[in-house]
Amino acid sequence: MYQKTEDQLQFEDFYLPFGGRLRSGNRWIQLAKLLPWAKLEEQYAANFAKSGMGAPAKPVRMALGALIIKEKCGFTDEETVEQIRENPYLQYFIGLPEYQDEPPFEASMMVHFRKRFGLNDLMAINELICEEKPSKEAKHRDDQGPDNPEGGSNAGHLILDATCAPADIRYPTDLSLLNEGREKLERIIDALYGTQKGNIDKPRTYRKKARKDYLKTAKMRKARMKTLRKAIGKQLRYVARDLRAADSLLEQVSIETLTSRQRQWLETIRRLYDQQKAMYETNTHSIENRIVSISQPHIRPIVRGKAGAECEFGAKLSISLVNGYARIERLSWDNYNESSGFRKQVEAYLSRNGCYPAAISADQIYRNRENIRYCKEHGIRLSGPRLGRPQQVTKEQKRLTQRDNRIRNAVEGKFGEGKRRYGLGRIMSKLKETGECEIGLQFLVMNLEHRLRLLFCHFFETLFLSMERLIFRRNLAFMA
Repeated sequence: MYQKTEDQLQFEDFYLPFGGRLRSGNRWIQLAKLLPWAKLEEQYAANFAKSGMGAPAKPVRMALGALIIKEKCGFTDEETVEQIRENPYLQYFIGLPEYQDEPPFEASMMVHFRKRFGLNDLMAINELICEEKPSKEAKHRDDQGPDNPEGGSNAGHLILDATCAPADIRYPTDLSLLNEGREKLERIIDALYGTQKGNIDKPRTYRKKARKDYLKTAKMRKARMKTLRKAIGKQLRYVARDLRAADSLLEQVSIETLTSRQRQWLETIRRLYDQQKAMYETNTHSIENRIVSISQPHIRPIVRGKAGAECEFGAKLSISLVNGYARIERLSWDNYNESSGFRKQVEAYLSRNGCYPAAISADQIYRNRENIRYCKEHGIRLSGPRLGRPQQVTKEQKRLTQRDNRIRNAVEGKFGEGKRRYGLGRIMSKLKETGECEIGLQFLVMNLEHRLRLLFCHFFETLFLSMERLIFRRNLAFMA
């Protein structure tokens, strides 16, 4: 059940029992003003039943506000609740009417908050934040600037790129995955046998011998391929034996004896064994939909070819950057070619702005014949050299290429901000849905920070102009 808030909390209404007032220029006060809480509450309330039964859910300002605090400050769930309990500004931000010394909710509620905000919901909220009407001067620069020298109907500069958001898993190897699967199978066998203890004989698992065989190879500094293959074969046979033992017990014991997590482990280990056995028999090291984590089977290897990490394990996402605001255009846990979504991203720009971009700065992978033909049909200049043999470049073309590269650096800086300042460099959530929520929240927080910077820049610009006018008037009075 969800009960809508009658009126959103105003800054002047927040009560401090120990005296004093909140400072209106505080960053959390300003951030609270940037978010359209009334619109968000209408979308949030649609996720709950209207029967009126059950305990009322936490309001949207408390749920989303707590998630924003966590991602902005890099706290854990427990630390987020403690910081909210101690800080009156954070309590105002999540919508409490007055300061209270008790925590507003348990730390476990943060998991439920993440489940309630899907990726599509966060993308819709992000659109509300990115809705910024450009000034007349900025619009004039877009129409008459270097991106559109002929003054056509196209306007603006669109920047496209893709990156990977690595998950918090250890580097997967075939040997370590099989060993982990064997250990989890042993726990499953123990749980199944516990209900029939004394009635049947416990299946043999040879866990001590299997562990010894694993450590013998795992502790080597650099095992030979022949030694590694032999160790993988042994672990495959141990896993096969344990799977047969588990199936034998399941014929006598209901699968409901296992927890939901253990049932998920069993299903994932079956798929892992089939994949590893196929690769072992064919002597290959790649297979479709390869499992790299038993606890997070949705994660796939993303081959990036970067110098620091040739292969990453997590979600791959394509973003667009316009006027400093980043939007997630596509997010997938499977690898894909980012150039395939080029047309869809340009059409999304058209639906948002009412016109095509005058220029697009993108990586070289986006420059295929189909995308170049599409840009030519709509009068869009796609950055980068022409396809085919290298041709002589004029000074104007060289200058334009250098300018496009400088503009495209903004999206690399946005990725750096997300991975260094926020948690985009390591996704800590374990579930697929909560991982997508965490990624979406980080881009939402980065756009909020961008709007907050623009707000402070506008404040100082207004203050500077006011001082300049005052000095000018004093000079006129002095000269008179």
